[in-house]
Parts: sequence; C-alpha cells; structure tokens
Amino acid sequence: IGAREVQAVDTELTADSVEWCPLDGHRHLLACGTYQLREPEVGAGARSQSGLDLDEPQIRLGRLYLYSFNEDNSAHPLVEVQRRDTSAILDMKWCHIPVAGHVLLGLANASGSIELFHLVRSEESSYTLLPLSSLALQEWCLALSLDWSTGKTGRASDQPWKIISSDSRGQLHLLTVSEMEPRLQKVASWQAHHFEAWIAAFNYWQTETVYSGGDDGLLKGWDTRAPGMSLFTSQRHSMGVCSIQSSPHREHILATGSYDEHVLLWDTRNMKEPFADTPVQGGVWRLRWHPAHPHLLLAACMHSGFKILDCQRAAAPERQEATVLVSQVLPNSLVYGADWSWLLVRSSQPVPSWSCLHSDPGVRMGDLKVAGKLPAPCLECIVDDGEGPAKLQHETKPPTEDRRKNGTEPFAKEAKPRDCNLYLEGINSDISLLATCSFYDHALHLWKWKMN
Repeated sequence: IGAREVQAVDTELTADSVEWCPLDGHRHLLACGTYQLREPEVGAGARSQSGLDLDEPQIRLGRLYLYSFNEDNSAHPLVEVQRRDTSAILDMKWCHIPVAGHVLLGLANASGSIELFHLVRSEESSYTLLPLSSLALQEWCLALSLDWSTGKTGRASDQPWKIISSDSRGQLHLLTVSEMEPRLQKVASWQAHHFEAWIAAFNYWQTETVYSGGDDGLLKGWDTRAPGMSLFTSQRHSMGVCSIQSSPHREHILATGSYDEHVLLWDTRNMKEPFADTPVQGGVWRLRWHPAHPHLLLAACMHSGFKILDCQRAAAPERQEATVLVSQVLPNSLVYGADWSWLLVRSSQPVPSWSCLHSDPGVRMGDLKVAGKLPAPCLECIVDDGEGPAKLQHETKPPTEDRRKNGTEPFAKEAKPRDCNLYLEGINSDISLLATCSFYDHALHLWKWKMN
C-alpha cells in the first residue's frame, strides 16, 4: 500500500533535511534545509559515498525554509512562510521542549558550526526563525549531524539540554544549552571515527550515552562522562553508518542504517548482535520513529526512495525482520530527508500496541502512573474525512474514563511521569502525514499514508 502524494514543492537548491516541529501549538510548522555545491571552475575532486563531495574546496550554499501546513488550502497545503540563505545545511533538529520559553531549531552546517534559531511569532499567524546562538566546532570541517538529548518529551528536571554533533573529520562534540540564556557551550570533543562521522545520536532514556556512526563502517557507543572512551564498537554494518535513532517510545531499542542498505534494530543492553536485520535496497540516510505508533519506522533510502517499516514482529520472540509496508521510489531523485508529522489524524480504529521486548527489566511497577493523573497537554489532531485536505483541530481535554475503558490508551499503564508521549500513542490515528526531501530533483514532498 503506497503513500499518496499531496504536494511537491520546488526548493530550488538540493534538499537534504526536513523536520516537522514536535511542540504543541506549532506542529503545523515544517523546516527544510538545502545543500548546494557550487560547481568547480576546473577539474573535479573525489566524491564520497554520500555524493556530498566533502573533499572539494568549494563554496557550499544552503537555504533554510519554513513552511506552514494550511489545512484550508486543498491544492497546496504547504505554504512557505520564510526562506533564509545560509551555509549549506547537513542536518537539523527541533528541541522537543521549550528552552527559556523559546521554540528552538538546531542546524549543522557546512561551515563547521552548530546554529540555534528560535521561532518568533510575526504579524497575524506567521512565524520567523531568527538566529540565537552559533558555535564553531573546529576549523576546516563540516558539521554533519546533531541530536538533542530531549528526543522524547519527558526530561529529568535536573538535566541540562544537550546536543551531540559529528563532523567530517570524524570527531564528536558535546554541547549544552543554558536554560537561563539559550546559547551554545562546548563541553567536550573527541576523535570517534577514522573518516567522516556521519551521524551522532543520544540514547533518549539514558542521555549520558551517545552513539555514532562513521564512514569507516563502525557503530560506536560512548559515555559522555568519560569522553573518548568507547563503550562498544560494532562492525555489524558492512559499509558507512549514516543513520541512528533511539526509540522515544521503548527503552533499550535502537535503529541504525547504513550504505549497506540494511536497517538494524538493536537491544541496547546487548550490542553484540542486532535482533532484526531488514534489507531496504538503498543507502539508509535517515531514520525516524513514528510519534504515535511505536512500531513504525520511516527510512530515507537515497536512490531507493523512502520506506515505512513495521517492526512489530521484529520485537517478538521469533525475531523476524521488520516488514516493509511502503516502498515509495521517486524517479530521478535521491531521498535524504524524511520525517513524520506530529499532526495526528483521527480515525475509529484502535491503536496497535507494541509490547516492550520480552524480559524487559526497564519497566518498573513502582514508576507507573495512570494517564488520568498526568497533566493534559494540547494535542493537535487532523480530522480526515477522506475528501480533500485534512482539517486541523486542537484538543485540550484530559483523558476520560470512557476513553480508557474503550482501549484507546493502551500505553497508559506503561507510562512514566513526565513522558507525555503516552498521549500521542493513545490517539486513534491510522492516517499519517509525512514529508520527504530529495537531492537531484530539489523537491520537498508531502505525503498522506493510511495504515491498513
């Protein structure tokens, strides 16, 4: 069952990063980053596996776009609200929690810097991203990736906001963002890989642990309290490791992807072997867990388009490979970016559950709270009637006894304090919005997908 394309937007430059805002009240906003290598005057340098030409001493141009999803515009629901020329953008991430009242977007750019932008409300319902802080990682490098420690909505109150970044010289950089004054500060840097460190990511459940993947084909784990001392090194991927994401729903679950065209699922308590290995026929540049359905994984697979994987059976005792539900190949494109929208589409079907891995010690009964005793956030839901674009609605009602009895909150018993993701999981949603961006055809695509 394929995804239905709703809209394609010409980004003019080659698009390689797309991120939906996860914060309440701003989930209709979508950021897109572009990367354009200015053609060399004479000759040509070596081209890396990624096609990003890291050895070329060229100027890399970029542009940051901000779009708003407008449910009233059936033909073109994505409306551009801002564009800003920048250095080429390699990666971007929204912080899942407001910092000092700011909605923050972090960028990794080709000038070797991490930049912070904050979202400002302009006239009427428009928004603008304004620069807030910038930090150069080191000289003569490209910042290749970044990840916030707040990848899930819950956060221990005594923990600082942290960013892990990786660069083209194989180093990792740990940064913090002050809560009093949102600005970047470097805590530590260390050599992690022999070649480009394509990706760095936090364990969202134990944020002193980070993972990295490099062009040397290695997947590594690190304890940021002892920078430079690796926890493990895995050679399970046969080529460069370029995507990693910790599950924000299930402790101990990690997804990784590589140029070897495989998505691996790991139990972080045992990193000797993955518990599932799924071939996807394309280099896996980005991975994204669904914000509401814990078993769904979106993969940007470069020349093979994008895939949606169902990891339900992979976590079962028989440990089967994940099921490819959608394989959407786009001609003349190289899909680098993909992300689920946090705008959730209501339906009458119950949400499928994905149990924790068997014999999982991570869930402690003493930590459990029922959903009705937690504060109710504002959920932004799309009501889809099957005709035209979905309609955006806001819901501020707390979970009711009726909803709990009807089984629409199957994860309430597993929820931990401060983890508002349980509300996303409890929404009846079998229609998802997602966005992808592609390199050669410089396009941002908006898709609607209905689960079977």
